[in-house]
Amino acid sequence: MILLRARGLKAYYEVREGFVKAVDGVSIDLEEGIILGVAGESGCGKSTLANALMMNIKPPLRFIEGVVEINGIVLSKMNKNFLKKNVWGKLISLIPQSALNALMPTMKIKDFIIEVVRQHEELNESEIVSMAEKRFEELGLPVSALDLYPHELSGGMRQRTAIAIATLLNPRLLIADEITSALDVSTQKQVLKMLVDLMRKGSVSSVIFVSHDIAVLRQIADMVAVMYAGKIVELGPTEEIVYSPLHPYTSALIRSVTTPEPEIKKRGLAFLPGEPPNLLNPPPGCRFHPRCPYATQRCKSEEPQSLVVSSNHLVYCHLYKA
Repeated sequence: MILLRARGLKAYYEVREGFVKAVDGVSIDLEEGIILGVAGESGCGKSTLANALMMNIKPPLRFIEGVVEINGIVLSKMNKNFLKKNVWGKLISLIPQSALNALMPTMKIKDFIIEVVRQHEELNESEIVSMAEKRFEELGLPVSALDLYPHELSGGMRQRTAIAIATLLNPRLLIADEITSALDVSTQKQVLKMLVDLMRKGSVSSVIFVSHDIAVLRQIADMVAVMYAGKIVELGPTEEIVYSPLHPYTSALIRSVTTPEPEIKKRGLAFLPGEPPNLLNPPPGCRFHPRCPYATQRCKSEEPQSLVVSSNHLVYCHLYKA
């Protein structure tokens, strides 16, 4: 069953010189029970996509066009008050890049949770605290942390607390935006295990996990969408993306990651010349063509459309024929 459906999603940043096309025509279907990884280098539009799927649009970001639908509700037609009351935290929830940004530094964790939940549910204080204690226990967090301020917790503990709060009302879809990037390897594994446990227990139905780190995505994602310059260039099962990438950018991205696995070490590290395009004025055709070793004249003038390689593997590239 399709839980999330996005079609032709465009979200631009308005700046003095014009519009930065951070997300420019992205379409995604996400099934229930699937963890989708979103990969790509810094500035490719991953975090903007996360906010656009939430319809969490704050200036200078502007929603240009497209449709976002979750569980039959078209979010792109709803106003922010409706989203805050009926959708955010309940149907869809976002954990931002920094847990410090997700928590109120001047409030104890318990008081912050009470304030957040009351925006969505008419519950008394004791009911909310009881919910929080249960979720903390489920995720292996000490209940005593509820009486602490965010700065009294370690970075890993803050991140795990942010996950507990974001999932308190059991949202159908959880979006995790670069939540492991500042953590050590041991704490990363704890956080990933928490997300898998939440799926296993049915606290959330699906997860979108945004990361620049392919090695992290391999540990958790069923599917991976690769973004470049505001567009998805390839989407498929994680193992196919890692071992049989189709798009030249995906291949370069995979080969730029160090890994201890012998079969991947044999490939060696790849260096991708050039830099991502300026999204104020992206190049015509395929946006990767200025850096692509296989670019043809067609790539420079005609934007590639999605090609279904297998039932659940798509690529946007002129190298392949329908």
